[in-house]
Amino acid sequence: MNTYWGTAEAAWRWVLDQVHYDDDGVWIPLPAGGVLEPEARDGMYAGVAGLAHVLAEVRLVRSWTAEEQRLADLIAAQLRAGIGTAVDFTFFSGLVGTIEALTLLGAPGADEAVARLLELSTPGGWALDYFGPPRFVEGARSHDLTAGTAGVLLAAVWARRHGVAGNKELAEKAAEILLAEREEVPTGLNWRAVPVRQSVVQREVPNFSHGLAGIATAIALAGAEFGRQDLVEAAASGARHLVSLGDTSDGGFRVPQRIPQLEDMEPFAYGWCHGPTGTSLLWPALGHAGVTEVAGSSVTDWHNRCLHSVRVSGLPERRYPGFWDNDGRCCGTAGVGDRLLDAGEHIDFALHLADVLVERAVDGVCWRFIEHRADEPLLPARLDWMQGAAGIAGFLFHAGRVARGDFSVVPRIDTWWAL
Repeated sequence: MNTYWGTAEAAWRWVLDQVHYDDDGVWIPLPAGGVLEPEARDGMYAGVAGLAHVLAEVRLVRSWTAEEQRLADLIAAQLRAGIGTAVDFTFFSGLVGTIEALTLLGAPGADEAVARLLELSTPGGWALDYFGPPRFVEGARSHDLTAGTAGVLLAAVWARRHGVAGNKELAEKAAEILLAEREEVPTGLNWRAVPVRQSVVQREVPNFSHGLAGIATAIALAGAEFGRQDLVEAAASGARHLVSLGDTSDGGFRVPQRIPQLEDMEPFAYGWCHGPTGTSLLWPALGHAGVTEVAGSSVTDWHNRCLHSVRVSGLPERRYPGFWDNDGRCCGTAGVGDRLLDAGEHIDFALHLADVLVERAVDGVCWRFIEHRADEPLLPARLDWMQGAAGIAGFLFHAGRVARGDFSVVPRIDTWWAL
């Protein structure tokens, strides 16, 4: 326990020592002194909104220091000040992440962010510049959970649960768009991140972050929270199609990370973004909505199958180049471990993952991942929540609590129904 918290505190200290406070506000740098674009500095994925997650984990271990209270106050003020001009609406780097961060900090402003999301809506969804040529046609819209409409729907559900004004109108807009974009297939319903008619390259990414699993999760939760049985039925139909895409050969359940596969990519991933760690979140979402069975098996069984596939995959060993080269939350060890702790399952394995992270810490404070295809495979250490020391520290704070028998959990926008 003390080892987990000791490493967590050291890593968090390493992050805090590199937080910048200047005329540009509060922000964290990229590796080697790099700087995020101004519009991304407030984001959850690599910006200061992600630090709100660590602060929430710290608060379950000990009281905030004066430095941490100041950081929390500055983050909240900065996020709120940026709402009126924000154009990034997403979970990873925009308004959806802002809504979550403000509520985690207990700060006002989430209602303003919901109102801004409504202002930015179009009949076809929410617009971001990078969903355009050459991969997509001009004006394409994303509908996935991390960068699209499903993320907005998830934010509406979160807003409802926190008493934030405007949640119903936002949910209705997002749900209407998602229902209109569904694809009817012989095995149920399908959703893609970007619809076929707007995609130049026809490739699906069906797991949690960018495809069917995450979209069906958001739809199921909205159906439950807003009393929409049509949404619950649509989500269950999406889950049936997802089952048809998956591999159950060893008693588990895993869905390819790309369909069709890319030649230079592993067919299966196992993390939060593209693997059964994230996809496991679909099944308790369906259970929350009252769905008990999909494709002849209980939703509990499908959930357990996902975790089984993670457990027997071979992670966290780096078995060969390209397999398990990441220890972060988004695609790596910390994300898997935290999901298991949240679920209260495979606790021994989750704490083993925490042990491995302690062992892999560079100078006891940070982690370096590997890109085996690069000329310099060992990547520089990062600070942020999804791919850096902040996120790993958050998991280790959680592991330290569990190791002493404290199963308190931080509910987050992407996990609250599965704790």
